[in-house]
Amino acid sequence: MNELCFLSATEIAARIRRRKLSPQEVVRAHLDQIEKLNSRLTALIYVDGEGALKAAREAERAVMKGQPLGPLHGVPLTIKSSVEVAGWPWEAGTRLRAGLRGSRDAPLVERLKRAGAILLGSTNAPEFLMAYETDNLLYGRTNNPWDLNRTPGGSSGGESAAITAGLSAGGVGSDGGGSIRIPAHYTGICGLKPTPGRIPATGHFPASLGPFALIGVVGPMARTVRDLRLLFEVMAGYDGGDPSSAPLISRKLRAAETRKIRVGWFDENGCAPVTSETRAAVRQAAEALAQDRFVVEPFRPEGLERARQLWWNIFGRAGGWILNPIVEGHEEQLSPLFKEFRGFVAAEPPLTLSDLMWTWIERDELRIRFLKQMEKYPVLLSPVCSVPAFRHGEREWKVEGQKVNYLTAMSYTQVFNILGNPAAVVPVGRSPEGMPIGVQVIGRPYEEETVLAIAAEVENRCGGWQKPLIQETISE
Repeated sequence: MNELCFLSATEIAARIRRRKLSPQEVVRAHLDQIEKLNSRLTALIYVDGEGALKAAREAERAVMKGQPLGPLHGVPLTIKSSVEVAGWPWEAGTRLRAGLRGSRDAPLVERLKRAGAILLGSTNAPEFLMAYETDNLLYGRTNNPWDLNRTPGGSSGGESAAITAGLSAGGVGSDGGGSIRIPAHYTGICGLKPTPGRIPATGHFPASLGPFALIGVVGPMARTVRDLRLLFEVMAGYDGGDPSSAPLISRKLRAAETRKIRVGWFDENGCAPVTSETRAAVRQAAEALAQDRFVVEPFRPEGLERARQLWWNIFGRAGGWILNPIVEGHEEQLSPLFKEFRGFVAAEPPLTLSDLMWTWIERDELRIRFLKQMEKYPVLLSPVCSVPAFRHGEREWKVEGQKVNYLTAMSYTQVFNILGNPAAVVPVGRSPEGMPIGVQVIGRPYEEETVLAIAAEVENRCGGWQKPLIQETISE
């Protein structure tokens, strides 16, 4: 197993700048890793090997000529297949877009390339991104590198599996209800759901427009918090194609500033219980911060249960309503996971215009009250999900004597989509089966720098990313 494939993005860029590593050497190692492992994982659905090697040669010439180098110079990345890249498949996991290719680079893709990143390929996603597993009729099922019988999550499951297995050094996912954070939790990596508009979602399908601009974002995924910060700083910034976009400049926090932040933590949200190991991971993160001289206190905000219901009104009921005209008459081409989503929506009363408007208004009222509570605790720690990575097809679990279903288990991430908070995930614990368990670090809108600073403290104290035993589980 080539150790180059498990260096952090930050370390790869630093070694290339010091001429300790060749961009061509790095890219070839990752392409070899893809060739070796991807058939068992189905993490990438498209590999632009020729384009990546050409970019690597150009990157190497720039190093040798002493030209100015970007912060990601020579770093190999992957992009979720719901994000537009010129010439690459842009299908979002559905047969109804089969063969569709991007005509231009999304703004975040342009920014990554300008920073020197080398894009290897695009990663798998469930149909229309509407599942917490990654499987579709175009490319099949993505498996978790820690255990091939389990899911890496969804909808950014292909991205999380690729990064975990060393197929790329980092990349881009999207998140409307936990789709960056849950895959990060399930595979033991880091992920950031930013405030809507902080990184432009221009070029993403489905588009973040109307009420969906409240919940849908794009964001970085990587093996370390430091890499999340690097990717975030490159991609963040205003773009007129995103209705939520804000012209904010990234700022640095001093350690003294960070330690003045009060942190609240909770290990149950009132919607669903969590496994004992998940509860222990949250408490471990809280204790680690307390030992590092932070003020850390138990605190469960009010309104989480209602926030979860409001989220479903937009993501589920309104989402189903918007997608119906696209899929009607094409039922035979729809994947089982997307049919399952439609079943969840069909079990609810039809969404009315009045429902949608009152959801929007109540969401704003709830958000105002929620942010008032965060004046005392600008940062919160919580679980990411009720359970660690589940076996393919599982839909219900018994947790602390209670039945927890598939959608409710994910409520710990869903509520922060509807409330618009930035949130990062950092690996902390393990399940009895050896599966990773992450902890969610939540901040106030537009305070991603604070979220990442606290996440880095948790990572430093709790160990952070560990390499999965992929040699044994995949290669043989």
